Amino acid sequence: MNSDTDLEIFIVCPPGLEAALLAEVTEKGFSDPVIGPGGVTTRGGWPEVWRANLELRGATRVLVRIGQFMAFHLAQLDKRARKFPWGDVLRPDVPVRVQVTCKASKIYHAGAAAQRIETALRESHGIPVSSESDLVIKVRIHDNAVTLSLDSSGEALHKRGHKEAVGKAPLRETLAALMLRQCGYDGSGPVLDPMCGSGTFVIEAAEIAAGLKPGRSRSFAFERLASFDPAQWADMRAAGPAAPVAQARFHGSDRDAGAIRMSGENAARAGVSDWTAFACHGAAEVAPPGGAPGLVMVNPPYGARIGNKKLLYPLYGTLGRTLLERFGGWRVGMVTSEPSLARATGLPWKDQSAPVAHGGMKVWLWQTGPLR
Repeated sequence: MNSDTDLEIFIVCPPGLEAALLAEVTEKGFSDPVIGPGGVTTRGGWPEVWRANLELRGATRVLVRIGQFMAFHLAQLDKRARKFPWGDVLRPDVPVRVQVTCKASKIYHAGAAAQRIETALRESHGIPVSSESDLVIKVRIHDNAVTLSLDSSGEALHKRGHKEAVGKAPLRETLAALMLRQCGYDGSGPVLDPMCGSGTFVIEAAEIAAGLKPGRSRSFAFERLASFDPAQWADMRAAGPAAPVAQARFHGSDRDAGAIRMSGENAARAGVSDWTAFACHGAAEVAPPGGAPGLVMVNPPYGARIGNKKLLYPLYGTLGRTLLERFGGWRVGMVTSEPSLARATGLPWKDQSAPVAHGGMKVWLWQTGPLR
């Protein structure tokens, strides 16, 4: 068992966005973060685990390594799982779920390995096991080394807890936050989304500007661990007042009236209504708000999940012309699964970025400098 003050903490993100997550983890003051495939590793005690869940906008989930041992066959796995001090972290009144993956090891049957660990938990430690639990022990058997990690998050972290309504193909909040970061958005300057759906980019940008903690409205799996300190957590969670934000700087529009209603409701639940404004109209009618230029951030339909891709080329063309005609000085960030659709806008894109996994497909973030 690792010491409670020096845990290895792995912060997960979508592959392709590790560098953006590393920048956020560094900015938030986590110690010695190291980038790796699919996330960032840092070290610290349980309070750092709680803080990562509460404060990191780009994290998908936060895994905590609680121990490691060697096992070359199932009997050895059984014996070592029974000796492991599970009770230091797990409670006898909270069920857990065990997930096992095996690779390049003499133990190659994940199901049999999971069964042994579940039996050890129940019989040697009195810890209940349930396939329904969202408190998950992740067991990785690789090259005969058994690594034990706990998923401290529970539900994935893009579920902020204040968004009930979503559109047809929503962009996850975690992905939106990292893409805003990649576009250089730091909470200053306006953000406008001309195809806002359920309002994800607009609300996320407003929250960043107001300094609101992304996990403030939800609960986490770590609250049901033996290592949890409710008083310390309450102090950490006590939100300071939102930072002052000048007028409505975050604008969303969509031709779907239902989407605009959803966006307004989601913004209200997130506590950012005062700084957001939503309007119902198509991409051709979008116009910049008064004041300094900022960032147009848009996740248009791709055609992969919604509708026919061929019908989308005119839509992208219209959007591009509108932005070029009216949004001088603004920068544009666009998420799409089809490079040809991005090019159909006629916008002066920078070099194509690396692909990012999103909902079973690859998407790219396209960016421009200030439009002329």
